[in-house]
Amino acid sequence: MTTPPIPGRSLAPLRVALVGSGAGSTAARVIDSGAVDVRLVLGNNSRSGIFDVARRHCLPTAHLSGVTHPDAHDLDSAVLAALVGADVDVVVLVGYMKKLGPLVLSRYDGRILNTHPALLPEFGGAGMYGDRVHAAVLAAGRTTSGATVHLVTAQYDEGPVVAQAEVPVLPGDDVPALRARVQATEKELLTDVLRSWRP
Repeated sequence: MTTPPIPGRSLAPLRVALVGSGAGSTAARVIDSGAVDVRLVLGNNSRSGIFDVARRHCLPTAHLSGVTHPDAHDLDSAVLAALVGADVDVVVLVGYMKKLGPLVLSRYDGRILNTHPALLPEFGGAGMYGDRVHAAVLAAGRTTSGATVHLVTAQYDEGPVVAQAEVPVLPGDDVPALRARVQATEKELLTDVLRSWRP
């Protein structure tokens, strides 16, 4: 559940880094919402759309991956240095397809958020991402799915839940239909959390 703001008290926007691997639609929604002060856009795929989004908004970027840093410890150190250098309060994973390293997890413990396209703890864990999640929900015959914002730990999708929103599974739904409904809710849930939640 989201921590509500204190009545009569405005919260300064969080200083965040957006970290992603994909098209960048969630990053764009977060930036356009004005809910946070985006200090850095970091990605592990140099051709990722997240960098196009960052350039359109004139935001600083960093491409850090196994290509730029083949050694896992060196990559972890480089990611940490980029985050610290950007002076961010919170790291927000927006479609990031890799695990963060132990240095980053330790420094930002309790301050790394991720979204998942289902109601955790169900339909989470290694290998459960994207359309695989929606296919599993449909195969299980569920009438409800949803979106989860949770804290990131060393294991996929096992961190404490910060907020959830339910999405109906409608008769005749296929993966694209359910995906569209969940993704729309996921983006709104994340921006709502970023406006009011504080670590």
